[in-house]
Amino acid sequence: MSGLTYREINGDLFKCQRDYSMCHCVAADLRMGRGIAVKFRNKFGQLLNLQRQNVQPGGVAVLQDQQRFIYYLITKKSSWGKPTYELLQSSLIAMRKHMISHQVPKLAMPRIGCGLDGLNWPKVKEIICQVFQADSVELVVYNYVAMK
Repeated sequence: MSGLTYREINGDLFKCQRDYSMCHCVAADLRMGRGIAVKFRNKFGQLLNLQRQNVQPGGVAVLQDQQRFIYYLITKKSSWGKPTYELLQSSLIAMRKHMISHQVPKLAMPRIGCGLDGLNWPKVKEIICQVFQADSVELVVYNYVAMK
């Protein structure tokens, strides 16, 4: 496999296969009090481990969950702030470096930065594809669909 494999599916990110690493966006204060961040906090915990990494905006904090990694893209300083495309791109590049050095072949994510953070999905998608275009990685974006 050469180059990026990208697809979007409707469904629950937390039901993705266990061989997929996962990522989402958080603030440097790691409050994770709203949106999908709450689910990540409740599922993976390890808040002290994340805080000890002391990652600044534009970086990435990392947890290991058995054979996969959970990436916390630090895209803003405080939970009440808003991210920028530049910080999001910087965080994605930091995550990509970790993925390459740890040979991570599969990544699942929500529409990062586009829920409560209010970024524009077509622009975010373009940044994601640009960051990973040269990599042999399978990337799946989960479009959340509320179950009726």
